[in-house]
Amino acid sequence: MSFSFPKLESIPEKFRILPIHQKRFLLDGELKVWEGKMEKVLSPIHLEENGKLTQVLLGSYPSFDERQAMAALESCLNAYRQGSGDWPQSTTEQRIGAIERFTELMMGKKEEIIKLLMWEIGKTHADSIKEFERTVEYIRDTIDALREMEAASSQFVYEKGIVAQIKRAPYGVVLCMGPFNYPLNETFCTLIPALAMGNTVLFKPAKFGVLLLEPLLECFQQAFPKGVINTLYGDGATVVSPIMESGKIDVFAFIGSSTTANLISKKHPKLNRLRSVLGLNAKNPAILLEDCDIDASIKEIVSGSLSYNGQRCTALKIIFVPESKAEEFTSKYLKVLSEWKSGMPWEKDVLLTPLPEEGKTKWLSELLQDATDKGAKIINANGGEVTESFMSPAVLFPVSKDSRIYKEEQFGPIVPIVPYKSIEETLDYVRISDMGQQASLFGKDPVILGKLVDLLVNQVARVNLNAQCQRGPDRFPFTGRKDSADGTLSVTDALRVFSIRSLVAAKEEEGSKEILRSILKTKSSRFLNTDSLP
Repeated sequence: MSFSFPKLESIPEKFRILPIHQKRFLLDGELKVWEGKMEKVLSPIHLEENGKLTQVLLGSYPSFDERQAMAALESCLNAYRQGSGDWPQSTTEQRIGAIERFTELMMGKKEEIIKLLMWEIGKTHADSIKEFERTVEYIRDTIDALREMEAASSQFVYEKGIVAQIKRAPYGVVLCMGPFNYPLNETFCTLIPALAMGNTVLFKPAKFGVLLLEPLLECFQQAFPKGVINTLYGDGATVVSPIMESGKIDVFAFIGSSTTANLISKKHPKLNRLRSVLGLNAKNPAILLEDCDIDASIKEIVSGSLSYNGQRCTALKIIFVPESKAEEFTSKYLKVLSEWKSGMPWEKDVLLTPLPEEGKTKWLSELLQDATDKGAKIINANGGEVTESFMSPAVLFPVSKDSRIYKEEQFGPIVPIVPYKSIEETLDYVRISDMGQQASLFGKDPVILGKLVDLLVNQVARVNLNAQCQRGPDRFPFTGRKDSADGTLSVTDALRVFSIRSLVAAKEEEGSKEILRSILKTKSSRFLNTDSLP
């Protein structure tokens, strides 16, 4: 698997890019210009010139100070106005109208965003298109789910002499921080439902994937009322810490590492007030059973472990194989992997690309060294070879329980394969793991699979049968046990997680019912709203 970075002249014209020095930011409904310190954005892509490699400077973005961060928070607070602001007081259809307007504007930025996904985080052209289109689909599904929720809650409930209408109300101000690996899709999986339920949002893009959201600033500005969404940039310790320490954040929505999430959450002085919506670490195992059809499963397992270079929380992070199947499995795994093409994101059929995180190849190399020191071998040609930001996938076998890669999430192109004698070894692994997002079972015997399912559903949040781990479809619940998640994200669950059930109740007496009828008839309440009078 050979790899080399390109020369500038070899890049097709439509995929070339000019530096973007983003000075604009969204504050209080206005696109303002930042005149302070800027942070450089370097692409994972290098260019070859005269035999030397130079990392591409993609541009820069604002590096806020504490004063600017607090101004962004203040704008969110003013727009929410303790629940009396225009946005939390708007109707469901008014909020849907704003989100639909935003989606319409976003569609006009498609090509810009796709190009930036490739250059900024090394995502292939095909996957960049898929991420954009899936995000639009998610937004539309959210709108549908919100209408369904509103319709379902429109009836009055009668219980023990009380008549009530039960609906959902916003929490307040949401701090939304997305991940670099899906900086558009997974960010919007929290940001859009938070807005849809009437919250105001303070939005901080991931460290890698900032510029690709720049084209959307004017879309936010045109679609949403003043102060409903404000953008935040810069070092987390400088801008996030004071915001959390203020105690004025109501919901913390974050997708990333549990260590970072814990550090941020603990800064809030009123933890009982803070609601957390977290998508965190995962170490999802693939467990092959004795009767596994390797030929039928192998492409699914290779894709599950190495799509987007293994930089997915839902990736298969460790593979357990019966000792009797180990030789056959590793041979077929390597054969499929040898067909995977590495290169630049815009190249046809490329699957393996450079890694965006600074210093990531060094850290991954340390994991490889530890594993080989403890008895594993890199069994594929060129496995683990590094060229600047690119690492050739490394398939490790047999991986020892004592090695770091056995427990630590690699979030990169390393594939640890563990031979086992008894299925109990794999179950023990899942039980003692600090993470509990998903697992994949590969086998045919319905009795064995059924028993394993019953054990695993009490350890992980999703069990996949003869399929890789994955997030979708987006109407399915996406969550995790242990250190893998806090809260559930699906189209419907996300709307619930960013809102709280509230109700208006009265005694089931004619006088009270007449007051309710009058409120409904005069439409004096946004909350009380129904076609069927009590």
